[in-house]
Formats: sequence, structure tokens, C-alpha cells
Amino acid sequence: MIRTRRQALQALAAAPVAAALGACGGGSADASLSTPPPATRSWQLGFSHMPPVATVQAVLQGIDLWSQRAEIAMIHEELPWTDLLAGMSAADILARDKVQLVNYLRGKGLTLAFMADPTDGLSRADEAPQLRALGRSLAEPAVQQVYRSYVLAVASVLKPKWLGLAAETNLIRAAAPPALYGAVVQVANAAALDLAGAASTAIPFSSVQVETAWGGLAPGGSYTGIAQDLGDFAFSQLLGLSSYPYFAYSQPENIPGDYYTRLAAGQARPVMVVEGGWTSANVGSVQSSPAIQARYIARHADLLDSVRAQGLIQLEFADIDLTAVPPPVPPNLPLFTQIGLCHSDFSPKPALDAWDKLYRRALHA
Repeated sequence: MIRTRRQALQALAAAPVAAALGACGGGSADASLSTPPPATRSWQLGFSHMPPVATVQAVLQGIDLWSQRAEIAMIHEELPWTDLLAGMSAADILARDKVQLVNYLRGKGLTLAFMADPTDGLSRADEAPQLRALGRSLAEPAVQQVYRSYVLAVASVLKPKWLGLAAETNLIRAAAPPALYGAVVQVANAAALDLAGAASTAIPFSSVQVETAWGGLAPGGSYTGIAQDLGDFAFSQLLGLSSYPYFAYSQPENIPGDYYTRLAAGQARPVMVVEGGWTSANVGSVQSSPAIQARYIARHADLLDSVRAQGLIQLEFADIDLTAVPPPVPPNLPLFTQIGLCHSDFSPKPALDAWDKLYRRALHA
């Protein structure tokens, strides 16, 4: 949901990545993990390489730290529309921006997940920012074809295990013009057919926004569910969840026990939380603290167990340093910048210890 994800990726692409990868080292957060407790988990754990500041050093330092407590690496990004629509091939863009990064992540023993987000990750009412700047729209057949070509290239070049084709679809439907939601449905389904036709082994999926489904983002909102999303994106072989419950609940213990099971009921897709978290600070009308965030990490395990989730991915390992974000800073960005398990200097919060306790559970199928 955070637009600075794209800025970090652009900085990574522009920097001398090969040299940096050859000289990487450890970081400052305590990575020591003690004897595993007897509890188990069905869910793998993961992060994205989104750094606190848009530098290669911060990207690598973060990966070196979080790869010690994760099995999945997520790349969640809006497409490089400017280059694609200027005629640059998707394969060339991936070779420039992603191949070395993915090789580095796999060298850490991580399994790759990829979300090719077709709309604005910070404002689900809008087209992707690069499309807006170009005066283009996802509803255009030519733009949709570019999206489909990029997804096919991601599948063939990067070979992710999971490949997301649409993010937070119910929030897009609630916030965006019907034409934009219709374009998302059309292009995601077409891309899924392309993947099947190419005999891709990537698992295609889409995600829904949990708080939206429960009516938690609007005063007096009621549960609406995700039935339309399950139908509109029937290709999904995985039910992806985007979950930021601090927008709807003041305490982690107030989250209903059926928060995920109600969404998953009546459908056979496995469940994975593909983005989310809980802020560690007061922001806007939200009141929180590092201790509350740590309690959420522990509480979340119960919700994951309730649906035998396949995975939990938190995009931010470290907080985003707002002072390093180039202006103009989107007004709602501060709502998401302090959900990391570490501060922006990689010093640990209490939530990191809570996460490590989950990681130490024995992983089983």
C-alpha cells in the first residue's frame, strides 16, 4: 500500500548493484535465535526488500537481517509503465532492475513471491502514478497488453513461486471508478490465461483488503465479504489477504477470532497474508505503541492458525524514514511508515522478538 516501495526499487535499479552485492555484510539488529519452542506453524514468513531509505546499502542491510527470520521474499511493485510504454522490453527491464536482486534473495535460501500491482498502491481510487503522468489508462487495450507482456516476462525470467495479478481488489471496487475496476478484472484474467497458455508454474493469485471486507474502514460499516472478488478473480489459486487491522481495532485482542475464517469459508483456496502489519506509534486517530505492536504479532499467529495459512508477508522490515522521502509526501503515507519490526536505523523494536518467537516454531506442511 506504500508508494515509496516504487521509489526504493528505482534507487536500487539506478545504483551499482553488482558491486554492492559483492561487498554486503550484516546489520545491527540482534539475529540470535534461541532453542525452538514446541509450537508449530503451517505458515512461512516473509518480507519485501523495501528499505527505510532508498539506498542500495539499506536494501542489502535489511535483506541480510530479515533473511535470518523468513522463508519468503516478496517483490510488490507497480509496473515500470514509463519504460514499458516507451518501448523498452519487459525482459530488458527485469535484467536491469531485478535479476541480480532475485539471485541475491535466492542465495539467502528464500522463495520468491511477486505482486505486479496494476493500480496506485497508496490510492486505490486511482490509476498507477506513472500512467497518470503519461495521460494513459489501464482501460486502454495497448496498456493492458503491456501489462500482460510484463507478467509473462516476470514468470519466465524471475520464476516466482507465487505471482499476484491484482491487489486489494475489493478496495479498488469500493474506491475507484467502475471503469478502472473493470479494467483490473479484465487485465488480471487475461494475464492469468496467458500464464496458463505458457505453461507457467507460478501460482496466480489476487488479494483482498480484510478491513474493507469487514466494513472497518468506514464509520458504522458492516461486513460485506469477498464473494464478488472470488468470482471476478476466479483464476486465483491462492486467497491473498491485505490486513492492517489497527485501522479498525484499538487493541489486537479486539480482532474477531473469525477475522480470516469468515473470508475463507466456502472456498478451497489456501490463504496467505501478502501484506499488512500494525503501527508502533500514534498516527492520525490511531493510538498505538511498540508494546501493542508486539502483542499484535503474537495475536496474529492465532488468526493464521485458524485458516492454516500458507504464509505471512510483512512488506516493511524496518520503518520508512519520512525525512528521506522526496516531496511531495502523500498525506496518508505516515499511516504506514512505522509498521516495521525495527526502527529506520535497524535497531529492533519489541515486535522483532515477538516475530522471532513465531519463526522459531517448527514449520510443517
